[in-house]
Amino acid sequence: MASGNAVLDGWDPPEGLAFTGVKVFSATKAREREELGSVITAWIRNNPDVEIVDRVVLQSSDNEFHCLSITLFFRDRA
Repeated sequence: MASGNAVLDGWDPPEGLAFTGVKVFSATKAREREELGSVITAWIRNNPDVEIVDRVVLQSSDNEFHCLSITLFFRDRA
């Protein structure tokens, strides 16, 4: 599983959305895609000082690969 930062071309954030960070989770192999929810849940549990304010889920495919990406937008808890 790979994670990192991404630019979401064409993404229009809701008005007033304030975030201080972005976390991107992605997987291309079937087992990684199946485990992605658990990986994200673990990250959220390990980062109790952040509040998730939005998310974007993207799926892309070609003849050989199927990629699932989940991007979390978060801010520090007050």
